[in-house]
Amino acid sequence: MGFTVAIIGRPNVGKSTLFNRLVGKRLALVDDTPGVTRDRRAGEASLGRMQFTVIDTAGLEEAFDDSLEARMRRQTEQALGEADIALLLIDARVGVTPLDRHFAQWLRRASVPVFLLANKCEGRASEPGLLEAFELGLGEPIAISAEHGLGTADLAEKIMPLYDAKRAETEKQAEPEGDDGSNDESDDDRVIQLAIVGRPNVGKSTLINALIGEDRVLTGPEAGITRDAIAVDWRWRDRSIRLVDTAGMRRRSKVTDKVERLSVSDGLNSVKHAQIVLLVLDADAILDKQDLTIARRTLDEGRALLIAINKWDAVSDRSASLARLRDRLETSLPQARGIPTVTISALKRRNLDRMMDAVLALYEVWNRRVPTGPLNRWFQGMVEAHPPPTVSGRRLKLRYITQVKARPPTFALWTTRAAQVPDSYVRYLINGLRQSFDLEGVPIRLQLRQGRNPYADKS
Repeated sequence: MGFTVAIIGRPNVGKSTLFNRLVGKRLALVDDTPGVTRDRRAGEASLGRMQFTVIDTAGLEEAFDDSLEARMRRQTEQALGEADIALLLIDARVGVTPLDRHFAQWLRRASVPVFLLANKCEGRASEPGLLEAFELGLGEPIAISAEHGLGTADLAEKIMPLYDAKRAETEKQAEPEGDDGSNDESDDDRVIQLAIVGRPNVGKSTLINALIGEDRVLTGPEAGITRDAIAVDWRWRDRSIRLVDTAGMRRRSKVTDKVERLSVSDGLNSVKHAQIVLLVLDADAILDKQDLTIARRTLDEGRALLIAINKWDAVSDRSASLARLRDRLETSLPQARGIPTVTISALKRRNLDRMMDAVLALYEVWNRRVPTGPLNRWFQGMVEAHPPPTVSGRRLKLRYITQVKARPPTFALWTTRAAQVPDSYVRYLINGLRQSFDLEGVPIRLQLRQGRNPYADKS
């Protein structure tokens, strides 16, 4: 059963705090600065015995032009259109404002039930504002404290009859067909988490909207529109993919605003939880210093990296641009040779299928496992072709190798003196693994392990 709750209200009344309380995680950015949330964010919430989807929305502004505030308002309207109920949140300590009255009047015309929540009611200072909330004409306000979790039982009591009614309706409409197992999820249909990262204003949000075919996330000419990392579930060629739009990442020295620091931290956290990271570049500034920093961070986290050069339709000398990119990749990112690149135009929706084909191909490489037999035959050939050097007059003995995990491909090499194997020889083996077993474009980890000497503890 799909039951959806939208949280609505003017800026800085605690919508994101309530969202985090309901989902039980700190997903949405929270700060005292008004207007931190801009896009709508959905999460799986739990309240009592109810499980439902909750949508955090931007602070409502009375704007109807093409400004950023107006585009944020349209995102809120779309959230209301998807919801089964709406929660109008006000700040009880401030009391009812003209903007609260304006949007209460708007919500009274909505086609879904609306409940009024008076937030920040953890102290006596909120009592006048709680009484004042009756004048909004939305029934008795529910006193809550999103930060401290007060009043959630009263909220559950209000929502539960509508929740049960929706569940009964869904069960009634469901056809009593036998389960033939055709809807079971395949082991190969795991959700691929694709984080889309890059500098500000390179077209990350435009790319997500182009992929899913709707204006799901805010876009515009202003740099730094996206603040929260917004996850969008999507299917492409029968594969489940979670697209994660992240805030633009500038150089650390240029980030002075607290909210921007939180946004960048949120984006880096998305990289940690992704399987594939899509680094979007602007065709006019291919792979500058900040792009390289993001790419190195991705590879250090063990994620697979794909580079998309956006706005390619506006490039005049394409061959020179690609040559410059390949040169910078070879010299600056040797730890993952063969990083795939694709040229796209998100605005004109060009080459997006080719880009997604590259995502799936890279995902397969990132998950690849090499059998132990062929791996050790390859290893013996590598050692015979280039024996390990002598250290302190003694030759290193390399015994055998095995793959201990995938995601990314990770190998363990047993040797007599692990700490003395030169880095250059480790790189030699990693490059051989990459070429021989088609592991191009993903980070490879090689762990040196040393067997225990059985005579070391005996006198």
